[in-house]
Amino acid sequence: MGGREIIDDVVEHFYQLVQNNEELRSLFPSDLSEGKEKQKLFIEQWLGGESRYSDLYGHPRLRRRHFPFMITERLAGLWLRHMIESFRYCGIEEPELAEVIAIFGPMAKHMVNVDDDVPREPLENTWLD
Repeated sequence: MGGREIIDDVVEHFYQLVQNNEELRSLFPSDLSEGKEKQKLFIEQWLGGESRYSDLYGHPRLRRRHFPFMITERLAGLWLRHMIESFRYCGIEEPELAEVIAIFGPMAKHMVNVDDDVPREPLENTWLD
């Protein structure tokens, strides 16, 4: 899809959209810089690039990392809409965009946890034993 540079651009645009969306913004810390960098590494890996995210932070454990946040279907949908818009904004054509949607659509749905009895404290150790 264009490599690391495109992913960087997608994530930067995504975070601009998050910054302007009051509902979604409430899920993010006041300083977005660490989240941006982690998301760039994660998306690169998730889409088949180098495993730099896992090398630095261990197994993604994506759903578990998001347990501290009450994620509704609406919030997951907003996240997905902004992510798709960001890929589109960065020039990703429809065939590739369909692949992104096929990957990120189920992932967004999987993050919904508002009605689940899950631990709400942040995940301390992400390394699998």
